[in-house]
Amino acid sequence: MYAIIESCGKQYKVAEGEVVFFEKLDAEEGKTVTFDNVILVSDNGKVQIGNPYVKGVKVEGKVVSHGKAKKIIVFKMKPKKNYRRKQGHRQPYTKVEITAIKTAAKKAEATKKEEVAEKVEA
Repeated sequence: MYAIIESCGKQYKVAEGEVVFFEKLDAEEGKTVTFDNVILVSDNGKVQIGNPYVKGVKVEGKVVSHGKAKKIIVFKMKPKKNYRRKQGHRQPYTKVEITAIKTAAKKAEATKKEEVAEKVEA
């Protein structure tokens, strides 16, 4: 099962147990993050496509760490004009481990299992 979510102005393909690097998110390390903007969900060949988002589907993840990517060099130059500018940039990121993709069908199955377990216990 995988999903395509929209976050930070980009689209990411995620699956349960994967580690994904997002642009800097406002969440502390160890906290859970919920992504509601799910564009597509694929579950064993069943594909749900949103218009623009799939209703009733959420992706949950746990923030592992924050950091900065490798430095890139931005060099601007205009020939014959003695104009040269060298600048470095490090993009901040948030490392997130995807813990669950919750769909409406899974919620219905979970409630049915709970009802059956309650009947057995009674």
